Amino acid sequence: VIHGYNDSGLVNDIFTREVLNSLGSGNMALGHVRYGTQTDGGRENAQPITITHIKGNMALCNNGSLTNRAELRRELEMCGLIFQSDSDAELIAGLIVRERLNAPSIEQAVHAATSKLKGGYTMLVMSPTKLVAARDPHGFRPLCIGKTDDGSYVFASETCALDSVGAVFVRDVLPGEIVV
Repeated sequence: VIHGYNDSGLVNDIFTREVLNSLGSGNMALGHVRYGTQTDGGRENAQPITITHIKGNMALCNNGSLTNRAELRRELEMCGLIFQSDSDAELIAGLIVRERLNAPSIEQAVHAATSKLKGGYTMLVMSPTKLVAARDPHGFRPLCIGKTDDGSYVFASETCALDSVGAVFVRDVLPGEIVV
């Protein structure tokens, strides 16, 4: 089960103790704090987004800007996809879900979907059993890997985020790399 909560505003105002407790516990989590680059800051564009599809559930965070977003959106709309926002994250999630229908794993679906993306991006995709990180082939957007004392892995766009959760920097995700 993937639980999600999105809103826009200051982190301390949005994620109260009550909200965090309502999410329950688990062994993976996604969080996303940033401004929208091509979209307004409304709640419908807040990330991570959560999707339920025929092969399961997933959540996705994206940092970046796609240069072929209009073309991809039209392609997906012509296949019957209905969008709830105008975010690149929802568009990428739609691509991944479409690929997941035939792919044997979430990471293979991410790989197939990223081959269609143009522009700069990094993303995290969470399924019930896996966390997948991907970076655009040119490395326009940063993404690093950290590790905590208990052996947990952390992905972040900036190393200062690793410091805030007590993780040490391991390495950058390479341009075009997909890490599971």
